[in-house]
Amino acid sequence: MKLGYRFNDESLLGLALTHRSAGRPNNERLEFLGDALVNLVVAEMLFDARPRASEGELSRLRAQLVSEPALAERARELQLGEALKLGSGELKSGGFRRDSILADAFEAVVAAVHRDAGFETCRAWLRGVFAAPLASVGPAQKDPKTLLQEWLQGHGLPLPHYELLAEHGEEHARRFDVVCVLALPRAARFEGSGSSRRAAEQQAAEAMLGFLAGGEHA
Repeated sequence: MKLGYRFNDESLLGLALTHRSAGRPNNERLEFLGDALVNLVVAEMLFDARPRASEGELSRLRAQLVSEPALAERARELQLGEALKLGSGELKSGGFRRDSILADAFEAVVAAVHRDAGFETCRAWLRGVFAAPLASVGPAQKDPKTLLQEWLQGHGLPLPHYELLAEHGEEHARRFDVVCVLALPRAARFEGSGSSRRAAEQQAAEAMLGFLAGGEHA
């Protein structure tokens, strides 16, 4: 691994790298704490680096930097995948390469550093990890749900609602099917699918946006 940090208590690192598929104890509690720490430190970094950015812009930039794919990339940079402790099912299915598992492990390692050395050390380490990604992050991109909401509000129309249609697949590879329903300006329903409900909603919203844009320019 390329952590750039040496643990005083190596058992904390071992726990952070133990996926729930390997049994108990595992890294789920550390993941909970690490999620909060990552969001706080990245928010602080953006606040300092982008003094003219609005609250909305800062939120969208943070969402890019702490998204599941982005955190999984941080985990790959630290070479966490090779050190993960997984159950046999996850090992066979290549869990050490899966974004969701890598992102969770990264958050757990963050919490482990915090528990090992305190907030200030964890903060300094995280600022180093995120320095390059923050410097290279592009303009704050609005996600499809936000764009759809803004389009409808701009046209004085009611907002859509999202319904969960189905949840299926094994625990380590869940899939969610969602429908985006719109009454005005024309009744429409578009479905989306993803590894999380949020991802499925974004896909459905993107399809709805394409439908509305097509009608607007027809």
